Amino acid sequence: MHINCRWLLLASSILSMVALSEAAPLQPESRPGGAIAVGVAETDITPPVGFPMAGYYHERLAEGTIDPLKAKAIVFRDGGTTAALVVCDLIGIATDLSREIRRRAAEKTGIPAENIVIAATHSHTAPDYMKELYRYLGKQEQAALRAKYIEQLIVEPVNAIAEAHKNARPSVLVAGAARQKTPVAFNRRFVMRDGSVRTWQRLTNPGVVRAAGPIDSEIGLLAIRDPVDGATRGILSNFALHLDTVGGMRWSADYPFFIERALRKELGSDVVSVFATGCCGDINHSDPTAVERNSADFIGDSIGNSIKAELSRLQPINDPRLIVRSQVVELPLEEATRDDVERSVQIVALANRGEKVDFYDHVTAYKKLILDQLLHPDPFTVTADHITWGLSHSLAGVGTMLPVEVTVMAVGHDVAIVCLPGEVFVELGLAIKQASPFRTTIMVELSNAVETLYIPNRAAYAVGSYEVTNSGLRPGGGELLVEAAVALLRQAATENVRREEASQ
Repeated sequence: MHINCRWLLLASSILSMVALSEAAPLQPESRPGGAIAVGVAETDITPPVGFPMAGYYHERLAEGTIDPLKAKAIVFRDGGTTAALVVCDLIGIATDLSREIRRRAAEKTGIPAENIVIAATHSHTAPDYMKELYRYLGKQEQAALRAKYIEQLIVEPVNAIAEAHKNARPSVLVAGAARQKTPVAFNRRFVMRDGSVRTWQRLTNPGVVRAAGPIDSEIGLLAIRDPVDGATRGILSNFALHLDTVGGMRWSADYPFFIERALRKELGSDVVSVFATGCCGDINHSDPTAVERNSADFIGDSIGNSIKAELSRLQPINDPRLIVRSQVVELPLEEATRDDVERSVQIVALANRGEKVDFYDHVTAYKKLILDQLLHPDPFTVTADHITWGLSHSLAGVGTMLPVEVTVMAVGHDVAIVCLPGEVFVELGLAIKQASPFRTTIMVELSNAVETLYIPNRAAYAVGSYEVTNSGLRPGGGELLVEAAVALLRQAATENVRREEASQ
């Protein structure tokens, strides 16, 4: 499972909820049963055969499709406030991609661009689109098949937002959380007898002491129901588990496809199943006590069954008014010196020629080349000559601090959706949940930008291993995100209380 784990980070975006809707606003006193207007939609973003596949450090060209890749949108409208959350079956969301989708969607729907969030599931059997996007937006020469797909990759999430915006209607929201009791998620970092931490070990290794961290067994749930007949129109589910369970050379949405299949079998074929990946930078599906890894269908069916068992127990959200707060956080970037970059060019060239290169050296080289273009207005090399992902027009030359956005979208007193950039360690997500004043807190990583790579907790930097090697941040960046998210959650909860007091 030679991970890839694309650079996710942000630049501008995610909900600030104060939007102009082109549809007539639904006034609070007219809400049937306390409903707000919600729309859901999905579109197809499956690439053609022959397009590069993501997930690893070498080019792989797709040979077919196992199941389709989709962009799935939820649009919320509460009076004059409109916002959209779109989850795509992609390895990550480049800042260039999120900005272009949000710009076009804003023009098409009237939803402010800052109120639109684009997130990725992190499927490793999705397209390696970033270099082709970089060429497309830069109006550079590229193969017609690849240019055509990049336009599809931009247009179809926009269409999903537009369709969800169009079909938004009064809805009842119910929420809660299921527990995943069947073991499908495992912390993939292990404390060793020599004091180090290593990724991807088995307990049969005599050098292993224990797992280096926890898992998060909670499945966050938000269901959208018709206020008249109670039919479920859409479900947002959330679980902390890496999507790298399929492998091979064919497109697949990975285990969320099987969650969708299970929910549609239970609720009907029109249900839109939106799966958002939780904080799982150090979590995967490899059971360290077993030889065989759990398959995508086993994982998806198991999670789907856990969700179905909880549906009848989900609690209605009373007075589901939207409150959205965002904060830009400056994350400190690791350095990339001229010597680092020159060495990295040599290592990547060797790897591209098929020569044997140490895996960690290859990971470091790729990271340093990405950092070169972010840190330096005049980079030490032409980055696009060497790598296929991590390229960015939007963030080029941004400097030593990378601006990212943390957003909290609160629905009444009961649910908060927290959107973070990057591949976030589970410890950080759990810290936010534990401090949250909301009954259900849904953590959505890989939102709006992928240029951070991994976001470990501070303690992980002391012991290292793969995820630290593949992080572009200095220690402490993850804790800055936690502090921002908790502060925003408290602001939203306080505003809810003040509104209640004012109405009495």
